[in-house]
Amino acid sequence: MPARTEPRTGAAQPTTSGTPADPGTARFGDGSTATAVAAPKLRRRTGLIALGIALVALGSIGAAYLTTVVGNTTAVIAVGQDVERGSVIEAQDLTVAQINSDPALQTVPQSQLDSLIGQRAAVDLAAGSVLTPSSTTTEVIPAQGQSLVGVSLTPAQLPGQPLLTGDEVRVIATPRDQEDVPATAPASYTATVVGVRTLDDLGQVVVDVTVPAATAGPLAAQVATGRIALVLDAGAS
Repeated sequence: MPARTEPRTGAAQPTTSGTPADPGTARFGDGSTATAVAAPKLRRRTGLIALGIALVALGSIGAAYLTTVVGNTTAVIAVGQDVERGSVIEAQDLTVAQINSDPALQTVPQSQLDSLIGQRAAVDLAAGSVLTPSSTTTEVIPAQGQSLVGVSLTPAQLPGQPLLTGDEVRVIATPRDQEDVPATAPASYTATVVGVRTLDDLGQVVVDVTVPAATAGPLAAQVATGRIALVLDAGAS
């Protein structure tokens, strides 16, 4: 007969007799108990998932926007450092800037950069500004037979429309305060605008004009009296 196997003395065996145990609790013969611990359930962090999807979408939109903006820019010539009117333009005076394409803007394309070296500034060029076709000239200012006169005026002596380089204007002598309008036509000087400067501390605007050399003296004398007005004629740019 096969040998009979007896349980080893002292070994703890689980039992279900006696007081019912809590679910998941096993009681052993020596009185000890063991409780089964359920495995933790994994929770889906739906908030983080949604945030990740939103960030990916925003990144795609931003990349598309940057691609569109960069694709619509144009390389134009800008001023790298201040250049006074009449000065010869050198390579270090100019730089290249990227701006949004706009048919309304008058700019000079990057391809013309080399051709501008050696020309003269037709007006005072401020660093950071964008060049326009009228910003430079191959002519010396003033030209032969012409004189440059600075006309200092208050805003009341100027037309409301901003003056531009190349505008044809007339500087007209005006009567003294409290005087009647003269019966004869006042003295008038035809001139061409080559630059405009604002003197904020004095509240005045200086308009640089070129006139025939023969009229430069009388015009300067009239300007010194302060009794002048500047008129912008029709057909000026």
